[in-house]
Amino acid sequence: MATDTKTPWIRLGRLLSLERKSVFKILFYAVFAGLVELGLPLGIQAIVNIIVGGSFNASVILLTGVVLFSVAFGGVLRYMQLRIGEDLQQRIFARSSFELIYRFPKMKYSALQNEYPPELANRFFDVMTIQKTLPKLLIEFSSAFIQIGFGLILLSLYHPFFVFFGFLLIALFYVIFKLSLREGVKESLHESNYKYKTAHWIQEVARSIEGFKVSESFSYASQRNDETSLKYLNAREKHFRVLRFQFFKMIAFKVIVAAALLIVGGLLVINEQMNIGQFVAAEIIIVLMINSVEKLIKGLEDLYVLIAGLEKLGRVTDIPIEIQGGNKPLNREQDFIFEYKNINLSLGNEKVLKNINATIYPNDSILVQGTPGSGKSTLLRVLAGLIDNIEGNILVNDFNLKNIDLTYFRDFAGHYFPNNQTFEGTILENITLNNPDISMDYVQFLIKKLELSEFVKSQDKGLETIIYTEGRHLPYTINKKIMIARAIASKPKLLVLKDPTQDLMEDESKKIIDFLSGPDRTWALVVVSTNQLWKDKCNRFFYMDNGEMTINE
Repeated sequence: MATDTKTPWIRLGRLLSLERKSVFKILFYAVFAGLVELGLPLGIQAIVNIIVGGSFNASVILLTGVVLFSVAFGGVLRYMQLRIGEDLQQRIFARSSFELIYRFPKMKYSALQNEYPPELANRFFDVMTIQKTLPKLLIEFSSAFIQIGFGLILLSLYHPFFVFFGFLLIALFYVIFKLSLREGVKESLHESNYKYKTAHWIQEVARSIEGFKVSESFSYASQRNDETSLKYLNAREKHFRVLRFQFFKMIAFKVIVAAALLIVGGLLVINEQMNIGQFVAAEIIIVLMINSVEKLIKGLEDLYVLIAGLEKLGRVTDIPIEIQGGNKPLNREQDFIFEYKNINLSLGNEKVLKNINATIYPNDSILVQGTPGSGKSTLLRVLAGLIDNIEGNILVNDFNLKNIDLTYFRDFAGHYFPNNQTFEGTILENITLNNPDISMDYVQFLIKKLELSEFVKSQDKGLETIIYTEGRHLPYTINKKIMIARAIASKPKLLVLKDPTQDLMEDESKKIIDFLSGPDRTWALVVVSTNQLWKDKCNRFFYMDNGEMTINE
């Protein structure tokens, strides 16, 4: 994985920048809601002053109506914030799902060497955390800050003491925020890390479910789960200590502020520096401000969760992808010549391909052999343009692959490897990937040539039969044939295959080999296999040994 230089705060800033229109709208409604809600204490102040004066007239009814209207209108403004927040949630979900779907197929091969993509895909569930916490924080934090700000301004009009109180309030909140923020974010990230490690181990057990059925294996599975779960619980406990610190500081803060204001407010009334209506209004404002501060402090937990979610999702989106775009100079109607010049490849600290030079012509059938671990499979991936960080040059009809759109090029280079798996979808979708350029006649042709006809006929829905993830409930050989059909369906100019006939019956193998290497094919063929039948069908032979290649014509 690429080294990540983005801090969680940079990620949050970028997300807010993407959604700045929604952020501004939420702030706009928060300002107006804060102004409208000032009608509550001001209205009550006026009503109390009238009642204390010993009169009850139409003014009281009017003021009561104004207060009720301000409460109702404030509710409407809060609803507008909720509506914007809901739209924001939907956009975050849609954008994140699209981004991951876009990025996964384009991630650099070299960047995934130490990663397990299905486990990385689990990070998508942090999108739910982000989409729920971000609007909540925007609405509650903006409302709280606006309410505190307007409240302080209004209180300062009653007496200069409240100006001092306002600065004290801000200072106390800053101290609580400063003392707990860094530790809260750190522990939230630790908690998230161990959560995913626990989920990954459960996923591993589920993936290897048959191997863990014996008692010894079950004990090992439980032991590993205990280790990761205990680390999660320890991280969670440390996180809770931060929250506990915030909670007790908040209680102390509320008690001190309430006591100070009640005492000072009472003294101001006794000394006739405030009237009773102003005192009641001031206490209402103070209660609202204390509740706002409580919202801010409690909201810090959501902030920690949001930061952790952004960080975990960012670990996926930070994985570099292949260079996108480029020229599209190739013509399917012409013959293709593939040239590989001075190809070198290192994965980690190991050099796996060394100075590979080869030319593949349109009618070539090439058998690649070699010792185990000599680089045969890696060579096939390089030939098909699946590995990005090679040294040297690949030329296709004299066009350098570095200048060609990779996605476009791969339409001309089919491949099959034993780890290729079907996805959940119909047989037809697994073969064509919904490519409209692949005709049904050609699909039927491939089914016949790859000995799939009897299987398809035996299914009630034929090609519309649903296949489950990784070809569960499918014979291994059927899954293999479907994957080979997918590799050929786009009529590639280069076809690379790893053990395509392994585990097939001998008569099936012979028919499929005859088809794949037959004179009517449209592709140059490169195959890695120990099946001796290939030797009679291939006109060239590559031999791999410790990353070096020898060519025998």
